[in-house]
Amino acid sequence: MTTPFPFTAVVGQDDLRLALLLNAVSPSVGGVLVRGEKGTAKSTAVRALTSLLPKVAVVPGCRFSCDPASPDPGCPDGPHEGGGGGTSRPARMVELPVGASEDRLVGALDIERALAEGVKAFEPGLLAAAHRGILYVDEVNLLHDHLVDLLLDAAAMGASYVEREGVSVRHAARFLLVGTMNPEEGELRPQLLDRFGLTVEVAASREPDQRVEVVRRRLAYDDDPAGFAARWADEEAAVRQRVVAARELLPSVRLGDAALRQIAGTCAAFEVDGMRADIVMARTATALAAWAGRTDVLAEDVRQAALLALPHRRRRNPFDAPGLDEDKLDQTLEEFAGDDDPDPDGDGGGPGGGGGQPEPDEGPADDGAGAAPPEAGEGEPAPGGAGEQSPVRAAEPFRTKVLSVPGIGEGAAGRRSRARTEHGRTTGARRPEGALTKLHLAATVRAAAPHQRARGRSGRGLVVRRDDLRQATREGREGNLVLFVVDASGSMAARQRMSAVKGAVLSLLLDAYQRRDKVGLVTFRGSAAEVALPPTSSVDAAAARLESLPTGGRTPLAAGLLKAHDVLRVERLRDPARRALVVVVTDGRATGGPEPVALAARAARLFAAEGIASVVVDCESGPVRLGLAGQLAGELGGTAVTLDELRADSIAGLVKDVQRRAA
Repeated sequence: MTTPFPFTAVVGQDDLRLALLLNAVSPSVGGVLVRGEKGTAKSTAVRALTSLLPKVAVVPGCRFSCDPASPDPGCPDGPHEGGGGGTSRPARMVELPVGASEDRLVGALDIERALAEGVKAFEPGLLAAAHRGILYVDEVNLLHDHLVDLLLDAAAMGASYVEREGVSVRHAARFLLVGTMNPEEGELRPQLLDRFGLTVEVAASREPDQRVEVVRRRLAYDDDPAGFAARWADEEAAVRQRVVAARELLPSVRLGDAALRQIAGTCAAFEVDGMRADIVMARTATALAAWAGRTDVLAEDVRQAALLALPHRRRRNPFDAPGLDEDKLDQTLEEFAGDDDPDPDGDGGGPGGGGGQPEPDEGPADDGAGAAPPEAGEGEPAPGGAGEQSPVRAAEPFRTKVLSVPGIGEGAAGRRSRARTEHGRTTGARRPEGALTKLHLAATVRAAAPHQRARGRSGRGLVVRRDDLRQATREGREGNLVLFVVDASGSMAARQRMSAVKGAVLSLLLDAYQRRDKVGLVTFRGSAAEVALPPTSSVDAAAARLESLPTGGRTPLAAGLLKAHDVLRVERLRDPARRALVVVVTDGRATGGPEPVALAARAARLFAAEGIASVVVDCESGPVRLGLAGQLAGELGGTAVTLDELRADSIAGLVKDVQRRAA
């Protein structure tokens, strides 16, 4: 067995270590989400935590880690006698791979034996192994949606249910959820994000001395893991004893009314959704006091709890960066500070506590989160080369109409285009290839029925054999690669017009985030095109590149299309199953290079010849329209929509689509 890196030997990362230790002291805090760039010891610190956790008492032979003091009455391996003797084992850390199957996570039920023999043959999954321990998901933001749904159900109910065609198994599944992620690869669904009690941001130190110490310790560990761990054994033992002492002290910690008012006031001031933030802050502040060896929660505990529990709960849309305005936090804590006992004169009965309170109209200063953005046309263009203008702000995003790829794909699960998936509505049946996962009961019965007499059936039961089993084929939705090809030339550079264009692309990016797509961004202007963002799951990164996009110069439309074609060619080699949707945002003009119009038409026909789905967002405006974007859509073999028709509530867009198809 590999010797784990000692927890106390991790250099820096104070917030990360504190968040992990608080969960070790009080698992009810709800886990940790660790966000950070590559190579910042995220996984190393998380895996090292298990050595600090107290041992767990379990019922001997129970595959579901039942507590002998209060065993689960519905345990599949039960019933167990309560209060019986147990054995102890180290706390487990179970890792969930992002590519795991549903059966690997929740367990597998043998449908063949259930039908033929009437027995529940159940093989526990990772949720059962993680019960009363830690479930760790590296790259949690890349976890497939159907696994996220199962995690959410288990986290909400404290139990896992496996149901197949009326046969069900239930077992307890209470675990500490720890996830690590690189924000560059995409964000988490809001529902799962809220399930993490705390979040921390980690980054590599910029101090040379600290970086030297990191390298020194890592090389020493690689040379002799056991010897390195032995040198840190005393520090590990001291922290382990402190965790045990804090756990014992935790029930005695007093969370007074003053601290509760600060917690509630802080959550209200920062406009977090729901009440989970208040509860998590209360549990975190209590754990902080216990970790410090105190029995009273102080204002400093509430402040630290807010810094750990609130940043990821303040996001109003996927493009908001997590964070907390510490000046506003300090002002809010001061506003709601007060004694635990009510004011004897009755002057301090308001929600803010004792006297000396600011008047209600003197609330915390606005941190800018709710400030209205400046007008799109504000400011003058900055001078730049070749008529370049400074970037303009995007207009307010809106809900877009659904753009999808025609046909049926087999790509990664998502919410955009039709696809054959493991989840969705049943459309047919086939013989299973490997293990049976989704039984088509009617097809199985039909396959077995003609052979009952030959198999000697004498009773009411149906004699089912392996060859009779049929796997259900299902149709759901897949995520696509949405590649934006954006015209940033001088013809698009009118500030009001470019603001509207950016607003439309931002709206499509929001839609791509909700539908679990990968996105890429190609821009063209001047004399060439460039890949502003290679295909990625990080919609945030695409929005940031869009915001800083300058405009100006000629319109090399052909270069933009050819660059996009190259991007798709490379991406097909990496992920052949993921289908692409190309969204060209342009007015259709082509002015760059020799014979620009003819060259652009030839480039567009490459997409049509390969059957690549495409949509042209027509940005042409004014009383006189040339219809060039529509001609480009025809060459691409796709459709054209105007900025107005792109809106989901646009009736004109629907009518135009119908008319186009009829023609």
